[in-house]
Amino acid sequence: MSDMPEHGRFCWNELMTTDPAAARAFYGTLFGWTYEDGMSDEPYSILSVGKTEQGGIMPMPPEAGQMPPNWGAYVAVDDVDASARQAEELGGKILLEPRDIPHVGRFCVISDPQGAVLSMITLSHAH
Repeated sequence: MSDMPEHGRFCWNELMTTDPAAARAFYGTLFGWTYEDGMSDEPYSILSVGKTEQGGIMPMPPEAGQMPPNWGAYVAVDDVDASARQAEELGGKILLEPRDIPHVGRFCVISDPQGAVLSMITLSHAH
């Protein structure tokens, strides 16, 4: 996430998977993606196309329960807490309350009134 994206722009894609190493090998071979370790002690690989960071790959977190591996998209918002409240007011649900990602920003996971899931993020700074 090297640039500060404008409000409403898709800005990051993230794979939660049961086998990050296999996923890196698969997508690296398929698309030519390269990887580097993330910015924390958590196991996280930042994927790049050329020199541009495009997303990340991480192991399934315990709170995912029986959820299958999946790709998630992030949309940049100016204020994730206000946007989460607005999503509820519009008939959506907050699936994961806003929380901080150290050195990155603040995010949450919502669903729209039809049940489609999306993450929103307010970046703290470009890195």
